Amino acid sequence: VQLQASGGGLVQAGGSLRLSCAASGSIFGIKNMAWYRQAPGKQRELVATITSGGSTNYADSVKGRFTISRDNAKNTVYLQMNSLKPEDTAVYYCNAVLWVAGVAGADDYWGQGTQVTVSS
Repeated sequence: VQLQASGGGLVQAGGSLRLSCAASGSIFGIKNMAWYRQAPGKQRELVATITSGGSTNYADSVKGRFTISRDNAKNTVYLQMNSLKPEDTAVYYCNAVLWVAGVAGADDYWGQGTQVTVSS
């Protein structure tokens, strides 16, 4: 199983970016998907989560600016980031709790991370 994240880059404050993360491999089903981020010198923090049914939750720092969504048919999660601020600069990681075909129990999988840099 592999999670491939893409869409990061350099943007000016106030701009927008859209991150994507596609899960591939022998996936039986995906439970929750999420985005985390880690800024230099800081711990990794949860940005947003989405359940298989589409329920979402956001960190207070991104509420009203970021939107998480998913396409279950494509095993893909997205993060639309608007009104970006310099403090949003971080490496963004996607996460999925999923079942692998033929394996009992769900497990955590992580993408490789994509850099988002917001200039002031």
